[in-house]
Amino acid sequence: MNKIAILTGDPNGIGAEITLKALKILNLSKDKVALISNSEVLNFYNNLVGLHRYADIDKYEVIEIPYNKADIQAGKVTAQAGEFSFQSLKKVCELKPRAIVTAPVAKNALHLAGYNFNGQTEVLQKYLSHDGQSAEMLFVAGNFRVLLLTRHCALKEINLTKEIVIKKVENLVKTFKAVFKIDNPKFALCGFNPHAGEDGILGREEIEILVPAVEYLRDEGIDITYPKPSDTLFIDAGRNYVNGEKDDYDCYIACYHDQGLIPIKTIAGEKTVNTTIGLDVIRTSPGHGTAFDIAGKGVANPDSMVEAIRLAQKLSE
Repeated sequence: MNKIAILTGDPNGIGAEITLKALKILNLSKDKVALISNSEVLNFYNNLVGLHRYADIDKYEVIEIPYNKADIQAGKVTAQAGEFSFQSLKKVCELKPRAIVTAPVAKNALHLAGYNFNGQTEVLQKYLSHDGQSAEMLFVAGNFRVLLLTRHCALKEINLTKEIVIKKVENLVKTFKAVFKIDNPKFALCGFNPHAGEDGILGREEIEILVPAVEYLRDEGIDITYPKPSDTLFIDAGRNYVNGEKDDYDCYIACYHDQGLIPIKTIAGEKTVNTTIGLDVIRTSPGHGTAFDIAGKGVANPDSMVEAIRLAQKLSE
């Protein structure tokens, strides 16, 4: 399918609302996008504050995923919503569109429906990967980019190895060349421990895992720093982003989820886009969740969804 496929996410969250608002802001033509959703869900959220306040749904191709209007329970976590979220993802994998944009889903709803995935990235990897491909989470706000070496897991369960670091950085280089058109990207690597371990005093992951990986990657000609203390590494990145100046690095590499996401979301806020790389199809998503606390109230901010659609357009050209 030569269109960008937009999934509206959990039908009890803000996904349909921010999708409709984003479509109105962007005013995309029907030949550019298709919605993987449900007409009842779209109409419910389109009429929250008044008839056709957001978008003209009839303008777009809607690929229907079954869902009963009676099952729409804004702000609630339900198995029915988890089933809808999963079936939407499975459908888009079958369609193989030009790019994928996903509104947020609830992991606990997926689990209630019997699908034990830690997020949409893992579902997409299951159905789209081949020949050893691995989906990676890259967060993007303009030229400020952060790759996660590990994703949704408890801190005590992080299993970082030299081989994992090497594989993920090598995949990142391929993405920068093919997608971002940067042939010799420059990477900054976060240390795993406070102060990057202080020569092993505060932890040996730098000495035993990160430094050997960096030396291997440098021998391959990849421009990557030795592990740097993450509490100061992002200071210049934030300043450069705010001032619209070029950063010293094309991408920051974080060892775990919050290490990378706290700085980019604090600095870039709603401009942050979650980007799945490493598969044949680029996928983007807002950098926030389902926001059940405001679902159905018509007050959700669509900015991150707008940025996600724009980035999907740019990277799939």
